[in-house]
Amino acid sequence: MVDMGETLSQWENLQDWVNNLLELLEREPSLRMQQDTTAIETALRKVVSPKFEIVFGGAFSAGKSMLINALLERELLYSAEGHATGTECYIEYASQEEEERVVLTFLSEEEVFATADALCQQLELKILDSIASEETKTLLQNACDTIIEIQGGESKSEKAKQAKALQLLLKGYYENKDRLHPTMNKTYSMEQLNFSNLSEAASYARRGSNSAILKRLQYYCHHPLLEDGNVFVDLPGIDAPVEKDAELTYSKIEAPETSAVICVLKPAAAGDMTKEETELLEKMRSNVGIGERVFYVFNRIDETWYNAQLRQRLERLIQTEFRDTPRLYQTSGLLGFYGSQLKYTSSEDRFGLDSIFAESVKGLGGKEETPQFVSEFNNYCANSGKLTRTNFKVSVNGYQTPNENYVRILQEWGTPLQQQLIADSGIEEFRQGITRYLTEEKRPQLFASLADELQPLCISLRQYYQAQYRELDSQPREIEQMKAQELARINQELQGVGAAFCHHIEAEVNSVVAGEDKAFEGDFQQLKGKLVNRLDKLIQSFSVAHAYSRATSSHPRNATAPLLAVLVEAFYYLANDLEEVLVESTTVLVSSFFQRLIQRVRQSEYYGKLYRMLGNEGGIEQQLERLEEQVKFALMSEARTECDRYVRESPSFYDEGTFSIYQLRQTLQQTSQGYDCETMIEAEPAIRQLLKLDFEPKISATIRRHFRQTINQTLKTHLLPMAEEQKDAILQQYAHARAYLESTLEEEAEEKIRRNEQLQADLTDNIAAYNNAVEGINQSLQALEFYQHQLPAVDL
Repeated sequence: MVDMGETLSQWENLQDWVNNLLELLEREPSLRMQQDTTAIETALRKVVSPKFEIVFGGAFSAGKSMLINALLERELLYSAEGHATGTECYIEYASQEEEERVVLTFLSEEEVFATADALCQQLELKILDSIASEETKTLLQNACDTIIEIQGGESKSEKAKQAKALQLLLKGYYENKDRLHPTMNKTYSMEQLNFSNLSEAASYARRGSNSAILKRLQYYCHHPLLEDGNVFVDLPGIDAPVEKDAELTYSKIEAPETSAVICVLKPAAAGDMTKEETELLEKMRSNVGIGERVFYVFNRIDETWYNAQLRQRLERLIQTEFRDTPRLYQTSGLLGFYGSQLKYTSSEDRFGLDSIFAESVKGLGGKEETPQFVSEFNNYCANSGKLTRTNFKVSVNGYQTPNENYVRILQEWGTPLQQQLIADSGIEEFRQGITRYLTEEKRPQLFASLADELQPLCISLRQYYQAQYRELDSQPREIEQMKAQELARINQELQGVGAAFCHHIEAEVNSVVAGEDKAFEGDFQQLKGKLVNRLDKLIQSFSVAHAYSRATSSHPRNATAPLLAVLVEAFYYLANDLEEVLVESTTVLVSSFFQRLIQRVRQSEYYGKLYRMLGNEGGIEQQLERLEEQVKFALMSEARTECDRYVRESPSFYDEGTFSIYQLRQTLQQTSQGYDCETMIEAEPAIRQLLKLDFEPKISATIRRHFRQTINQTLKTHLLPMAEEQKDAILQQYAHARAYLESTLEEEAEEKIRRNEQLQADLTDNIAAYNNAVEGINQSLQALEFYQHQLPAVDL
């Protein structure tokens, strides 16, 4: 067995070692983006944390509290069929029995009233006054009694359980009003509540009405399972009647401080997993802080002894859903706990009936009631089938009361039967499994888990360091060697610069074509807006009188002009004015694009390389400036052609059944009323409407379909060939680059050698720090005999 004391002493520097590795990662930006260190940091917190919280999670009545009692072999927590407590309970270590204590935190009155209100809403009970009123209390108690009676018992249905929870809350509130603050959670020590020892305080807290108004219990117990910072956490059931109680458990399962979970399931009693239990498993598996530290306990297994169908369904569930689960237990917390308590009772105690079941009460007429354990014990002896193949020939007599049978059976069979009961309950196997994990496996597995999380980080750092070292080690260390190496790389670097320029231009063009260049899209939107706005202004300001005058001046022999002549003048007027707007806007669009393009080229890495090799930009900017003029000329020509076509009517302008032909006919009728200019001027609004009907579709086609494609194609056919030409031109400047570099390379070579030496020294220091941290972690892993989890060192 591994000596944990020696191992822990070797891990004193663990946090420093891991933090050193994380700091080394932070120094390398290229690696930092690839590595998520969340899992490492979580695993480290688990190892160095002074507390190891083990949460008991499950539905209410699954037996969580009873299992904790069984593990600690003392009755600390309240456990009763059908009762759902909303109390958080933390059980920590006390180094001596004399130091055992409990701290009790009560709900505030505000929280009590809110919980009561929530339960009343679920039960559809109306509260006319505060529960602080005696009358309201009595009405609610009576209503709850009625609900429980109708439902057939306090644990027979969800509604009955809610009614019982409300009764206990009311009773607890009235019995402890002096301990509750209106808005704050008040905390009391044992001494403040006049408890002389832990047992008295636990007995108070176990009482159902008291547990209903307790928010939190913090026990400090002397038990070996709680050593080494182990904390047992008992929380409300995930299907608790009060929703906020259930949410408390879910949030705790997801909390980073939760280290392990004992998942208490009750398909043994219910037959199947509930949706709440399924959700619990999902949340538990998503918490990286828990990992594989999960114990699955199918409690209340004794119910399958008497029901073959339940037994078969449980076996099928385990085979299908939990087949490869290593930590799986089947227990009866009730039989196991109280069975183990029998060895602590005195001979006068009727085998525990007086002390273990001190809270049992006399029934009506003084008739002694039967504690639940006695009933279950008798049932175990008579009907479970567990004693069939043993030497125990136990009889349960019908003429005796359950308590009499219980006492007689224990008198006849004594300790051997108690031991058999405990073994069949599965509690001893469960206790041994938990004990083995907490005392022998927990620390080594936490260390191994941390090492596994560190493995990818260490592999990445190791590979990076080795590659960097090889690269630096291969660099020349003499100035002449460095100069020769740099000169030999000129042709390769010129090729790289030319290729980078080509790729950059292709990317810029594709960005425009695909509509991904936001600045270009903004400029084009402005062009569209100017064209549309200009058309609206032209139509609004169009003068029929001026158009009529131009038409008649073209024909001096005539004193009148037809409507079509006016429309012809209008078409020329609009088309020519729109041409000016489109040409001007296109020029601005192209200028802005090339201005941004030149700026981006200047900011590129290849641009800096060109200046380093040539002392200038290699003629790129001149090429782009010349190309800008060519693109402007080409698009201005296209813009004129596009607007020249506006002079022709749209093909659909004269289509039958369209509004435009209707409008034309109406306008003709109006202008045909006379032969002077006046009738034409009176039809001016109608003529403007005709122009709008014809020109708006033309403008829409230009800005939505025709001209954008023209721009895209023009940029593509001009920029891409230029980029290829410039790529070749850059490559042709080898002689100039060699001559320029020879004049500047000596000083540059000296600087590069100094920089390489500094980089190599820094790298050597980083490798030394890395190997020191890895060596420390590996020595600790070797002490644990976890050789397969060791981290890789950097060998040079």
